[in-house]
Amino acid sequence: MISSNYLSLWSLFKKEVLRFLKVGIQTIVGPAISSLLFLAVFNLALSRTVQTINGINFANFIAPGLIMMTMLQNSFANSASSIGQAKSQGNIVDILMAPLDSVDLTFGYVGGSIARGLICGIVTGISIYIFIPISIYSISALLFYSFMGCLMMGTLGTMVGIWADKWDQQQGITNFIVLPLTFLSGTFYSIARLPEFWQKFAYFNPFFYNIDGFRFAFIGQSDSSLIIGSLTLIFLNTILLFFCYLMFKTGYKLKY
Repeated sequence: MISSNYLSLWSLFKKEVLRFLKVGIQTIVGPAISSLLFLAVFNLALSRTVQTINGINFANFIAPGLIMMTMLQNSFANSASSIGQAKSQGNIVDILMAPLDSVDLTFGYVGGSIARGLICGIVTGISIYIFIPISIYSISALLFYSFMGCLMMGTLGTMVGIWADKWDQQQGITNFIVLPLTFLSGTFYSIARLPEFWQKFAYFNPFFYNIDGFRFAFIGQSDSSLIIGSLTLIFLNTILLFFCYLMFKTGYKLKY
């Protein structure tokens, strides 16, 4: 699936990026501040009783998880809110009537989500670095899991934006699926400390593989096999991209 209409694809991608940059205080600075507050609260509350996790300083252990959590949530929110607003305001027809095929629509919306997720991750990482001297262990792992995480949530956000007819449906997915899976994926802890049942549950949570691999990029340790995690994310993202394409191709809840 390779688009031949590069100008149209670039225009949609540019629109999606400018959309969140125009309200950067809300879409970029806000998430970074929220992550810093999480870091401050957990560090102040637990640093005296839990000084290290797997031999790593507590703050340095949870910092990568907070960065990835910010990237995941904002990648999802970007495409979900963009498509949701276009549907509710009725201007989704302008996008559908433009010279954009299903491939362009898929990569345009998902690409915009990836851009927001990566920018939020960079800003959050820089903000955390001001207070905690985090270092990078593997640049290749950093780039891979950053892209995989943003791609996964960008495609999910696109699918939810197309599926949802009301804002409360989007919020329901965010509150009852995205947030719980994020917090239960080892963002603030090592799954090695969990009971056996919850450890096994984590292995079925794709958010866990993103956060575990991303944390490895900083501290050089992981709670699971990086090969299994990488293959799982590649397979899952391929499936999600195909379903996004299929939803645009069939006009599911977009053409009436």
